[in-house]
Amino acid sequence: MTDMRDVLEARRLLASHLPETPMWSYPVLNAVVGARVHVKHENVQPTGAFKVRGGITLLARMPDRERGVVGYSTGNHAQSLAYAARLFGVPCSIVMPEDPNPAKVAAVEALGAEVVIAGAHLGECAGHARELAERRDMRLVSPADEPEIIAGVATLYAEILAARPGIEAVFVPIGSGSGAMAACLVARAIAPSCRVIGVQSAQAPAAYDSWRLGELVTRPVKTVVDGLATGAGFASTQAVLRGGLDDFTLVDDDEILRAQRILLTEAHTLAEGAGAAALAALLARRSEFAGREVAVVCTGGNAGPAELDRLLAA
Repeated sequence: MTDMRDVLEARRLLASHLPETPMWSYPVLNAVVGARVHVKHENVQPTGAFKVRGGITLLARMPDRERGVVGYSTGNHAQSLAYAARLFGVPCSIVMPEDPNPAKVAAVEALGAEVVIAGAHLGECAGHARELAERRDMRLVSPADEPEIIAGVATLYAEILAARPGIEAVFVPIGSGSGAMAACLVARAIAPSCRVIGVQSAQAPAAYDSWRLGELVTRPVKTVVDGLATGAGFASTQAVLRGGLDDFTLVDDDEILRAQRILLTEAHTLAEGAGAAALAALLARRSEFAGREVAVVCTGGNAGPAELDRLLAA
């Protein structure tokens, strides 16, 4: 189980590779929401998303990394592994589902990793990735069930709560759940009064239903938000979320699109759908958080062409 000692070690490992990301409060956004909102900008990471923290931490601590790694992802975990693999000079292959975000495919390939398209959704990708890793004797890396990845991602929440210890709640988008698990770990250790609220698309509610029912379930994936397009709960993250998550909110894809537009106009921020989900949930619960100090994590800015078309449509 990951603990704060692992998080502190991850901060030490990451210090020479990634600077601390900014967190800003925007007066116009605050007026729209009716609260003091701090936006944590993981969209400015070199891969455009928070997951690079986990990829670098995992590769830095992997004793046999020369074997190389195989991952499965809709995009941001893929870029995280590809970036870290290039940093440490090891082979990397990524299995992506059919019809992936072309911008994320191009980014992974530009980092020198191999992209394999297989499976209709992330669950099917996992099986293909497992077979590929066994055949090539490479390390299979899950998007969530990896202690080193959780420790790396947790550095993000340590930064938030160190900078603003008075924050009353942090909203965290959930796909695989690594970010929310990390947030729960850090909040419990250094800011137990801060509520951690998960957010998922209502069009892909597997993590929400797994949390609500107390067992791992699969659900159809109908969301267009690829960062939230997971069809099953993950064992290690759900085990922590059940005891650590204060609440969980479902938002429609249309609400996420509205939040993307608000971030673009009121916070000068291009967010992919998953990166705007936290704000969408806060907007859905604005009366509850009126006048309070909260944080939303813009987990990524890797919007593909179709997503940009939707975002900029009149």
